[in-house]
Amino acid sequence: MFWRGFRAIMPLYLGIIPFALAYAVTARAAGLGILETQALSVLVFAGASQFSAAPLLGAGVNGLAIILTTFLLNVRHLLYGVAVARVLPNMTWRERIVGAYFLTDESFGTFLASGVRDYRFLLGASISLFVSWNAFTLVGALASSLVPDPNALGVDLVFPLSFLALLIPVLKARVEWFVALCSGILAWLIVPRLPAGLGILMVGIAGSLLGAILTHNEIPTENIHLEDATREVA
Repeated sequence: MFWRGFRAIMPLYLGIIPFALAYAVTARAAGLGILETQALSVLVFAGASQFSAAPLLGAGVNGLAIILTTFLLNVRHLLYGVAVARVLPNMTWRERIVGAYFLTDESFGTFLASGVRDYRFLLGASISLFVSWNAFTLVGALASSLVPDPNALGVDLVFPLSFLALLIPVLKARVEWFVALCSGILAWLIVPRLPAGLGILMVGIAGSLLGAILTHNEIPTENIHLEDATREVA
């Protein structure tokens, strides 16, 4: 199951590779050394946060400001963590810590779209992305002068499009499509007007609440089966 998850991420390498290269070039241009550039990919492991943190580190910005900036950019992961914990409630505390460290937009989206509810699949997908991201960060750091201008690569569109491709197969019922549409419209309206990360968190919470309101009267399938089995026994 681990290797199934590992392979499931591989189609996204097409976006991961240029994004990692672009990050490395950005970090090196900001004055970070090869070791510092690589350390961010290993320890932070969050593309958008690394893109924001590298220039700030190079400019000598206060550490607290950098931490706050990267926190806001990654605050959506709180929602990811809650969702994973609900789907995999039997994880040990060690699995929760490891899973939280490696969890990314792509591994979460792949896990959700796969329909597989196994921690090993999620870990395999996360490790697959971690390995490729760090490998091409190193390549980019070592050959930064040979990599084109990151702004010319257009990598900022790669991950939103890939995440959208993962989302669409999951939307099956009309309620799911309605919630996704409303969330998209809300994101378009408020995300550009709020600090980075905060708007995404608000949209995630609003979408979750809307979905809960629209589906609160639905009875889980497993409960129906249980009731039927109880009647048969009686």
